[in-house]
Formats: sequence, structure tokens, C-alpha cells
Amino acid sequence: MFFKKTEMVSPDHALPGRPSQPFQLAEKHLVLGSPLVTDDVPQGLDVALFGLGCFWGAEEIFWRIPGVWSTSVGYAGGTTPHPSYEEVCSGMTGHTEAVRVVFDPDVVSYADLVRAFYEVHDPTQGYRQGNDVGTQYRSAIYFDSPEQEAVAREITTGYGPVLARAGYGAITTEIKPTPTYYYAEDYHQQYLYKNPNGYRCHSATGVKVPD
Repeated sequence: MFFKKTEMVSPDHALPGRPSQPFQLAEKHLVLGSPLVTDDVPQGLDVALFGLGCFWGAEEIFWRIPGVWSTSVGYAGGTTPHPSYEEVCSGMTGHTEAVRVVFDPDVVSYADLVRAFYEVHDPTQGYRQGNDVGTQYRSAIYFDSPEQEAVAREITTGYGPVLARAGYGAITTEIKPTPTYYYAEDYHQQYLYKNPNGYRCHSATGVKVPD
């Protein structure tokens, strides 16, 4: 199983999943008071989608940023439709644990969110973050516009040499168009608000992203 979890499953070997979401989600974000399900984004707001290891601690980081209107956790970048947490953790769906961030670009820029993303995890670890091992913990930026892609690639290109000078390897973050995002089970949403002493995995490098 360890080897399966550290090798990306091919689409023809991925789990079949299911045609629709099998669980109920809360209506409101427990911290921000905004809708939890944000398929319909209010005019003037934008969406960012990141994978940076265990999504419990990752979501907490983003909901604390001024200008973030809503956050949720889910699964992205894989093959299996509407997977369960257990299926994703098996390494047989291809998904990474993801955080969806709906934000006001007049308050916080997409570039600032990308910088925060890089500074709170280690983007050089491949299919792991610290003690968390598996393809579901890979680093990812999923863009939904040419402008987001340009920002993500520019910051990544500038950050790579800075990390190298600090003794780190190459950035392994995948930068791809936004795939289908599947909301995770309700007990994962705002997990650290519900469980303040819960698990946080922040394998941060301590290396700042240059302006």
C-alpha cells in the first residue's frame, strides 16, 4: 500500500467513485458566516484552489487572511468522481487534498494568496508533507484564468532559486488548470474550528517568497 500511495494511479486503475455527492454539507462556514458551498460565486469575488498537504491546517491558514470570504476543503486533480476521504487516502483516486478559497481581490490579491501558499508548506517534497506520505498530499496550484496562471508561474519561477540557496531541492508543485473540485465530508470542513487542538501539518521551509 505504501508504494501505491507514493505512485500516481493511472485513470484506468482509479476507483470508480459515484455519480453524485453522498453526504450532506452545512449551509454556513462556521468561522466566516458565508456559504460553505460556493459553486455560485458572488460578483466581484474570485476563486483560488490549492493543494498543500493535510487540508485541515491548510484551510485554517486561509480563513484567517483578511479579504477571504469563504473556504472549503475537498479533493481535486484526480480521476474518481465524488470520492470519499478513505478512497482518496488509499492513493487510488489521484486526487490531492485541496482548499478552495473565495476571496475579494480588492482586499487581498491572488499573488498574496500564492505567496501565503508557498510560505506555509514545503513545495519540494513531492508526494508528501512531513510525516504525511501519499499522492493526496502533493503540492498544487490550480488556476482558472490566464492571469492566475501567469501569476502562479512567475512567483514559482522566482521562488525556486531562493529555496535552492536555502538548501532545498526543486519545487514539485503542479500548476494546472482548475479540475473538478469535490467537496470533502462535512466533518472535515473547518475541522480545526471544531477541534482546536486537532492535527496541523505545516512543513514550512521558513523561506520567504520574494516580492
